Amino acid sequence: MPSMNIKTIAFCAALTGATAVFCSSAQAQGVVNALCSTDAPWCEAAAAEFTKATGIKVNQSHKGTGEIGAQLRAEAQNPKTDIWWGGTGDPFLQAAEQGLLQAYRPSYINDLHDWSQRQYDMSGNQVGGFYTSTIGFGYNTDVLKKKNLPEPKCWADVIKPEYKGEVEISHPASSGTAYTVIAGLVQQMGEDAAFDYLKKLHRNVSNYTRSGQAQAPNVAKGEVAIGITFAFNFEKWKEEKYPVKTAAPCEGTTYEIGGIALVKGARNEANAKKYYDWLMSPAGQALGATVGSYQTPANKRFKPDPRIPPMDGVKLISYDFAKYGKAAERKRLIDRWTREVESLPR
Repeated sequence: MPSMNIKTIAFCAALTGATAVFCSSAQAQGVVNALCSTDAPWCEAAAAEFTKATGIKVNQSHKGTGEIGAQLRAEAQNPKTDIWWGGTGDPFLQAAEQGLLQAYRPSYINDLHDWSQRQYDMSGNQVGGFYTSTIGFGYNTDVLKKKNLPEPKCWADVIKPEYKGEVEISHPASSGTAYTVIAGLVQQMGEDAAFDYLKKLHRNVSNYTRSGQAQAPNVAKGEVAIGITFAFNFEKWKEEKYPVKTAAPCEGTTYEIGGIALVKGARNEANAKKYYDWLMSPAGQALGATVGSYQTPANKRFKPDPRIPPMDGVKLISYDFAKYGKAAERKRLIDRWTREVESLPR
């Protein structure tokens, strides 16, 4: 077996805890087939850094959580994926319920925040909590000023007639972000009131995108005035001096716990576990912020990037992950949205 080079030895020496397993051989052979639903730069950087550290090739695609859930169901009899990571946790919980995931409780579980550990407990160790973040508004201050529109602060603001055609959100059939918004509003307002709200919001929506990651660049570049998605998405653009501001809805808002899971029947299970452990380690968790992904990481054994937006001042609802993580509940709500909201004219 080839020996490790100087750079790899130094890298391995710096790692502790969950990462120690990878460096037994930085020239390890083999591949891991992964699907990633978080920001594309994080997906790409993680695959590259893991391969650099271990020698294991990562074959990885980037898709929305809704798309991946459908793919795993289609491949259930002949799985082609070993690991799925990043993106909202509800579709992960639904995949667990459908028997598509493999239980895995890591030895470093106590290195993780309580909210991450709860996802393991809730799913029979099939889904881990990878990161957390809140739903909010991002808006382009130049566009609003040009159109003489006020900055939105509340859910009640973005359904006002003056914002017609100025709001963008993702499509719940393909985007876990949009489903999180719908499920959160249902819990916050009551189901019928939430759907009345979504019908009013529909009148103002310019476009339903496939992914919840589209809103931030579209807002930053002035293609749309307001985007509804996870607030962390806008931080990169704010840092790069685009005219972007964010707000957490004044009435309260929902949040995600991003998921990570091994796929049942994985062909490369050993390598999948190595990738999983590396992603959950301080090295893997810290990588997101270096490429502009500012979610709150699950691993508490390192100091998070100071650019990650604090959640202390955000009014959070009590999100029922057990109920709204069920496949039948997701299907029911999306079917109702398609029937009652999407079908309406704009």
